Amino acid sequence: MAAPRPDAAAAEVAATAAAAPDWSSLAEVARSCVACPELAATRQHVVVGDVPVTGRPRLVVVGEAPGATEDETGRPFVGRSGALLDLLLDEAGLPRAEVAVLNIVKCRPPGNRTPKAPEVARCSGWLRRQLDLLGADVVVALGLSSAKWFLGPRTVLGQVRGRAHDVDGRAVWVTYHPSAAIRFGPNGAPRAALAADLRAVAGSL
Repeated sequence: MAAPRPDAAAAEVAATAAAAPDWSSLAEVARSCVACPELAATRQHVVVGDVPVTGRPRLVVVGEAPGATEDETGRPFVGRSGALLDLLLDEAGLPRAEVAVLNIVKCRPPGNRTPKAPEVARCSGWLRRQLDLLGADVVVALGLSSAKWFLGPRTVLGQVRGRAHDVDGRAVWVTYHPSAAIRFGPNGAPRAALAADLRAVAGSL
């Protein structure tokens, strides 16, 4: 049987996700997703995402895709980037226990490469349903891939960060990915911008 075209696979994921009545049901079906054959063949876990025990987050943080540590553990943002994110969330008065943490793509791309457009399209149904189930009013998009998912393919991160954008009735804030903050060091501009943006988000809640 031939692999489904990206649009057919994306439509199938969207329909499956939309039919999930709650978070646990969505997580269960997402964990067996094989819409992206290359990712399904190389992953250890589908990283569905973390949500507060109450199920109702103060805000939702959306990154790009799982890395090696996330693939091993099945949880998002638990490597170096996750440690920095946790620290900056705490400093902004937004403890991670009160925040939902998701990615636009739920499986690790081989070698941590950037997700391909068909992969993002196929995985989008999961994220859309997650945002609906969480009742997400405020979203923080971490990094350019996530920013483009919310604001469109021509998005320039430096031009859109620092303020909320109305996307489908949600306030979407765009900022740097923690990996960029690590890459440029503790005194680099991305870390300062990420910290400032998270403080601004906290002030808007």
